[in-house]
Amino acid sequence: MTAPLRNPQDEFRPSADEFQAGPDGPRVGGFEWVDLEGVRPSEAALRLAPGDFALKRQVLPIEIDGNTLVVAIGAPESLAAADDLGVLLQMPTRAVLAAPAPLRQKIEDIFLERILADLPAHRDEGARVPEADDATDLADLQKMAGETAVVQMVNLIFAQAVRDGASDVHIEPYERQMKVRYRVDGMLRDVMGPPKRMHAAVVSRLKILGEMNIAERRLPQDGRIKLVIAGRSVDVRVSIVPTVFGERAVMRILDKGTAMLGLEELGMRPDTLARFRRTIRAPHGVILATGPTGSGKSTTLYASLQEIWSPTTNILTIEDPVEYQVAGIGQIPVRPQIGLTFASGLRSIVRQDPDVIMVGEIRDYETAEIAIQAALTGHLVFSTLHTNDAAGAVTRLLDMGVEPYLVASSLIGAVAQRLVRRVCPACAEPDAPESEALESLGITGADWAGEPPFRRGRGCDKCLHTGYRGRVGLYEMFTVDEPLRRLTVARAASSEMKDYAVREHGMRTLLGDGRLAVLAGRTTIEEVARVCARESI
Repeated sequence: MTAPLRNPQDEFRPSADEFQAGPDGPRVGGFEWVDLEGVRPSEAALRLAPGDFALKRQVLPIEIDGNTLVVAIGAPESLAAADDLGVLLQMPTRAVLAAPAPLRQKIEDIFLERILADLPAHRDEGARVPEADDATDLADLQKMAGETAVVQMVNLIFAQAVRDGASDVHIEPYERQMKVRYRVDGMLRDVMGPPKRMHAAVVSRLKILGEMNIAERRLPQDGRIKLVIAGRSVDVRVSIVPTVFGERAVMRILDKGTAMLGLEELGMRPDTLARFRRTIRAPHGVILATGPTGSGKSTTLYASLQEIWSPTTNILTIEDPVEYQVAGIGQIPVRPQIGLTFASGLRSIVRQDPDVIMVGEIRDYETAEIAIQAALTGHLVFSTLHTNDAAGAVTRLLDMGVEPYLVASSLIGAVAQRLVRRVCPACAEPDAPESEALESLGITGADWAGEPPFRRGRGCDKCLHTGYRGRVGLYEMFTVDEPLRRLTVARAASSEMKDYAVREHGMRTLLGDGRLAVLAGRTTIEEVARVCARESI
């Protein structure tokens, strides 16, 4: 299977030996090299470039040299973007190279300033939701949404979200302000606060892109947007709901340019990985990934499908939405508006001669029953559930109304997971946690030899001064044997099943896995406490 291509600008980092002396300064690969620190592009050059083009193609006009526009790009592969700008403006261009990260930041800083400076004085939409009899001027909304400043602002919000690795974007109206927040590494943070008068136009622009009803401001709406940002294909799920101070929009970002992870890259410990690999190689049965939203369940399922794929297997999925397109696998998107649900799609999939089936989520009894029947008739079925721990998958299926003997006969394993933020490697330094914090994870001085292994990030530009960069998975692998099947038929409590798995199988709990991650210096005690329930280790 081929992984999606990465953005060339994210990859380009010239080494010291690539720099050569030139008549006008250093050169890299035949291009003049420009250090953007302290550089202020000329207003004449900036006025020539459309803001949306600069944001999307990551080019920055710097100056006009004679009749030639000098354009900064972040990688040699982006020369075409500078050429396209020249075609658009009908003037010659000369490309110069700059470091990708400062270039992106400079583009966003400059064009955000210009967008805000060019904002028209729209009337404030008021501090309340329009009532049913309030007139909504559709033509006015459409005009506002199509204005250059609004288009550029929305483009900037999306471009910066992808650059920062945000999973969600929140556009929140308050009485006298509008706030834009990103969820990065599982945590929300403020990004910008555009003028409140821009709120209605921004939401209207999102409705147009998501093919929603622009005039309807009283009811919740959902939509989807497909974008290409800096050469990367991005899908966006949009949810808009009315609040007291206007419409609130939340967008889930699905960056198709992010390479899928293999099983070995998920961060499972060797013993957990070995047990998981044995489980997914079973000829039939149900395997579940459990955890809250945003805990990496879909990533685990995709990695599992990649692991077991071969030219001799027929793998089919039904998903909402299809997050990654995988070569060699048939993927069906859920479309409830036309009656294509998880249950109806799964019913059709079993008639497609599958060897392996992946159901994005088991949400109801009907889907659970069909999935279990598919497993009992010789198929390997993967899916997800929202439960607190792995053993809770059993009781969740029973609570849906599935008969205990069916669960006992079909379920072969469940993996519970959480994501904790990783200590930033660029600014990590030794840490000395309080004894009370260590005791909360059952850590004692006998757990390490020599210097204490604990680390904490002090905060730097690379981690946006949070001390964390990226995330680490915590896993709890629950495999079903005959005694557990008997406990299932007897409707035993999930705590009893969990105790048995820990005692007889040596199952490591989520908190226990977090303890090892702290001892390895990969995360902090606070992060483990944030995502894991207190329990005995």
